[in-house]
Amino acid sequence: MDPLSAASKIAGSGMEAQATRLRIVSENIANARTTGDTPGADPYRRKTITFGAEMDKAAGTELVAVKKLGVDRGDFAQEYDPSHPAADAKGMVKMPNVNMLIEMADMREANRSYDANLQMIKQTRDIVSSTLELLKGSQ
Repeated sequence: MDPLSAASKIAGSGMEAQATRLRIVSENIANARTTGDTPGADPYRRKTITFGAEMDKAAGTELVAVKKLGVDRGDFAQEYDPSHPAADAKGMVKMPNVNMLIEMADMREANRSYDANLQMIKQTRDIVSSTLELLKGSQ
């Protein structure tokens, strides 16, 4: 595979991985206040994503891939709300272990990484177009 096609394929895999990351962050943000239904029940547990390198033998390049989707095993916060259906005998409700500050930082980083990969694809396309124009002009 030529280097320009490989660069596009690598950037495309980066965009796909970051899109998955954005989906996970969106789920976490959407469920930041999702509690259990019954007293003492566990609330939503924050999801995590792990990336890794994956060899594309046909292209002869390493691509980024989602290696694992998991959950954050961190402790749940507790809030006092005796009227909540998930409140225990002491009136405490387990809250999700989602930290909005972390989620917003992850979202921003994923967005920037996605944009950087998109710019790489645009640059590669521009190089190919310029090369074709040069070849047309030399005929």
